[in-house]
Formats: sequence, C-alpha cells, structure tokens
Amino acid sequence: MNFNIVTLGCKVNQYESQAMRENMINNGYTLSDDSIKADITIINSCTVTSVSDAKNRKVINKVRRANPDGIIVLTGCMPQAFPDRDENFVNCDIVLGNAKRAELVPAIQKYIEDNKKYIHITEHPIKNEEYESLNVSSLGEHTRAFIKIEDGCNRFCSYCIIPYARGRVRSKQLDDLKAELKTVADNGYKEVVLVGINLSAYGLGEDFNLADAVECACNTPGIERVRLGSIEPEQMDDEMIARLTAQSKFCPQFHLSLQSGCDKTLKAMNRYYDTAEYAQIVTNLRNAFSNASITTDVMVGFAGESDDDFANSVNFVKSIGFAKVHVFPYSQRKGTVAADAPNQVSPQLKEQRAKKMAEVVDISRAEFLKSQIGRCESVLVERLRHGYLEGYTKNYTPIHIASDNIELCGQIVNAYIKASYNDYCDGELI
Repeated sequence: MNFNIVTLGCKVNQYESQAMRENMINNGYTLSDDSIKADITIINSCTVTSVSDAKNRKVINKVRRANPDGIIVLTGCMPQAFPDRDENFVNCDIVLGNAKRAELVPAIQKYIEDNKKYIHITEHPIKNEEYESLNVSSLGEHTRAFIKIEDGCNRFCSYCIIPYARGRVRSKQLDDLKAELKTVADNGYKEVVLVGINLSAYGLGEDFNLADAVECACNTPGIERVRLGSIEPEQMDDEMIARLTAQSKFCPQFHLSLQSGCDKTLKAMNRYYDTAEYAQIVTNLRNAFSNASITTDVMVGFAGESDDDFANSVNFVKSIGFAKVHVFPYSQRKGTVAADAPNQVSPQLKEQRAKKMAEVVDISRAEFLKSQIGRCESVLVERLRHGYLEGYTKNYTPIHIASDNIELCGQIVNAYIKASYNDYCDGELI
C-alpha cells in the first residue's frame, strides 16, 4: 500500500512528519507518486489558532473527496488539544494524539484488519513524561535538516493552547542528538536547524542546556552551519551568548519571540519579559555577533489592546529595526484564558492594525536588506529556478545569484551582494 503525509504548521511538525514517513517506509509502505491520491493519507495537524483548525478540516475534506475509499489518519496538535470535538474527526478513520505517534503503524494495520474507526488520544502527564524517541535520516528535498530537540511548554501564555497540545517540557538526550546529527551529516546535509516547541527550555531539569546542543551540532564533522528555531528572548543571557559566539559554525540569526511591543499587553499575555529587557537582549546580541539579524512575530488586536497600546507596540517595533516580522491578528482560542477576556477587539479593527503594522515592518525589512549591499557572504544554495540560484546567508538573508549551474545546489558558495529588492538581495559568485 502507498501513503502520503500532509503537514500543517511548524518546523517541529515537519520533523515529526519525516520521522513518520521513515517509519512507514521501514514497515513496508511506499510513498505515493501522486501528491493527492494515496491508499493512506496521514494529516499532521496544527492547532495554534482557530484558523488552523479550519484549515485542518478543509484539508481532511479535500483528501476524502480525492480518496473516497482511502484511509485517513489524523494526528498532531488538533486532536490532542480538542479530543472531544467529534466534528474534527468526521472524515477520519484513525485519530492519534501527539502522545500516540508510536501507534501509527499498528493502528493502520488494525484498521486494515477490522475496518473499524480507531481513536486513541490520552492526556499528556503533568510530570515525568518521557521525551518521544524520534529520529530522522533526511528531510526530503530540503537542503537543511530540522532536528527536533525539545517538546512541550510550561509557560501557559494566556492566548496559547500549545501546552495542552504538547504537554510539559522534555528534551532529547545529548547522546541521541549526537547520533542523529551524525546520520544527517553522513547523508550530505551541511546545515542543521535545532527546533522545539519551547526551544529555549531545552535541558530544563537536566544537566545540559541549549548551548550544549549547539556545541554538539557544531562539533559534528560535515555540519558547516548550525541555526536555531524560534526562541524566548529572556533565555539569551550573557553566558548563553558567550558560548554561542565561541562557535564559528553558529548562524547569527535570532528569531526572538516578541508578540507585542506594549508592556501592558505583554503582561496580559503572561509573557515573561518587558520591552526594556527585550531591547537590551537585542543590543547584547548585536554587540556580540557581527551582522546579526533579529526576526520575530507580532500579534495585533489582542484582547483589551487599546489604540494607545497598539501605538506603543508599533513604535517599539520601529525602534528595534527587525530584519523580518510575521504580523498576525489575535485569534480567540477556546480553552485559553484570553478567549474569555473582556474588551475583545473587533475583526475589522484587527485587520486594520495588522495592515498598519505590516507597513511598518515592510520598511524595516527593506532597510535591513539594503544594509547587506556590499557585503561578501557565504550562501547555502537551495534551488535553481528561472535562471538563478536561490539560497541564504548565515543571517538568513535570501540571495538570488544569476547562474544555471545546478551542481551548486546544496553547496555553500561565496557571493558579493550587489542590490536589494522587496524580499531578497541580488548576489554574484566570487
């Protein structure tokens, strides 16, 4: 039988989908040549917002129309966070929570035998949950390997359902990380990105931390670049920064989660820092790393956000000069504290604020890209498209290089940056 995997959501989900893909292949199933039709379709869901849930259901319905007699497996965050919402599972034959991925192949085999709907979702334990043993050898057609090293979150931000979907913090052991890094390096990957649900909490309760994971990756023969996924800003203390700067393979791109540039809103969100602390951390990183890029996420229209609060957030975002910002309107998430908070912002006002914030960050993005002109940077080439090579510098600046040399894909080359445009820079091979 053949299968497909549809992945929605974050880099952690991409990693977990690859692990499931390799598990299926190792158990005798074959990957479908058709991206839509397959005997078995596994949907790895996201539930970070209510919009994500709607997208999950849309995908499920689309897959059922294309595969009326196929087996649909739903897994990931949506069933784990909302196990009692039967409407999410109508067109699914097998439903597994995040804690039950190990049952994927046995559940499929059981369904084939008795043709009965199978739903298995259990709550994450509050204490002593073991880290799920997943490993990957490749990331499909990606030129960089995403390596999941942490799962779960203990923070319970007032808008976020993820601690319920992912459980509490737990971490991959360093010996397991070393073995996985060696495998992906042996398979030709030159760059790895360490990812997690709350990546900064890696090693919580253990005798290691995120700097140890970075050093482990940098010390792996064959790995030439090491990058971090999204991190909580306050974890970037002086000791952490000092250890990261000592690693020449470490990429100075920091996706520091902000959410709002207003202290009142940050407090309502149950975030663990204020704008002054955030700004100081950005300054420390820029002082420590040459040509560092700082990227982030900004939410607008959070419950209770006044016009003045929004103006404060806009002004703070302007002051930082981010290299790139993902702007999105707040979405009420059933099951979270903020969902029932008073003074919810209207959808129309959220959209207006999102548009205004986007205009601000577009200017910041253009200024950052312009600042890269005249620099000579190493570029990891990802693909050849329309007569030019596409790749990224160490600080994740997208570069286009006029060349049709497909053999350079997957290689690291040196380029002179000669111009900037809306969302990329032009470079030429050195």
